[in-house]
Amino acid sequence: MSRYLRSLTVVLVCCLIPMAQAKRAPNLEFKSLSGQTQKIVDLRGSITVINFWATWCGPCVEELPLLSQLSQEYADKKVRFVAISADESADNPKTRAKIDLFLSHQKLAMEVWLGADLDMLDRLQLGNVLPATVILDEQGEIVARVMGEAHEDDVKGPVDWLLNGRTGPAPTPVTKRY
Repeated sequence: MSRYLRSLTVVLVCCLIPMAQAKRAPNLEFKSLSGQTQKIVDLRGSITVINFWATWCGPCVEELPLLSQLSQEYADKKVRFVAISADESADNPKTRAKIDLFLSHQKLAMEVWLGADLDMLDRLQLGNVLPATVILDEQGEIVARVMGEAHEDDVKGPVDWLLNGRTGPAPTPVTKRY
């Protein structure tokens, strides 16, 4: 095989690997704080950072202020941040009161949805550990996953890569922080 064909093959493989790793997020349904149905498919058109958390999760409490800050930082760049509670029985008045109290202390600058469960995390290939974060491109393709407490670079790297037209090396598809 000529040097040219080997080089072309390497370039094609390097370009196709990130595309092969991309997978459209399943169209899961949740509820907004006001009770409206929210679907992942409706997030298409924006780069989206989806974080799964719970009131009882210590690392979640540590992570949410960072995500809220990043939400404000990217607010003018067509990037959405959604925090989805995995608290059991979020429609139960006692659980909902706990979530509302938690949110009143956190003062998050991002959308908050309710109704996540471990099956949904599994369908997104996030395992069964909270917190967990998935980053979607404008077409709803999963670009990166963070299992455990995300660091700033775990979020900014993939988001900036998408905002910059996917130039440079692709982000790490899965980061484990536990």
